[in-house]
Amino acid sequence: MTNKIIAVDFDGTIVEDKYPAIGKPKLFAFETLKQLQNDGYRLTLWSYRSGKALEEAVAFCQKNGIEFYGINNSYIGEEFNEEKASRKINADIFIDDRNLGGFPGWGEVYQIITKKIEFSLHEHGKEREKKKKRGFFGL
Repeated sequence: MTNKIIAVDFDGTIVEDKYPAIGKPKLFAFETLKQLQNDGYRLTLWSYRSGKALEEAVAFCQKNGIEFYGINNSYIGEEFNEEKASRKINADIFIDDRNLGGFPGWGEVYQIITKKIEFSLHEHGKEREKKKKRGFFGL
């Protein structure tokens, strides 16, 4: 079991990006998120959405079996004070479709997290290479 926190984006990551509407779930998104929770990871929804659009996203995830440790904050009940802290939330891993290299897909995300591997981008048609993690990220 782990107590690591994963911050996961909604639009373009959990679902297809149709903001402000809710897109169709990405292939294996909810299955992978449930498995990560079963593996002991705590999930935080980390989204551009706010107000009613955020409530709809949270309800959609709940309907699909996902309860979050935090929603646009480091944990449920966090009192944000901009004079004492930055808005950056606390997480060990961030999953977002807009990361460097794009979104690799939920199957690869699970492998990267659980097997502690990294991926390199396609290079002029070459197949993606996976290597053991040796960086400072501690994964």
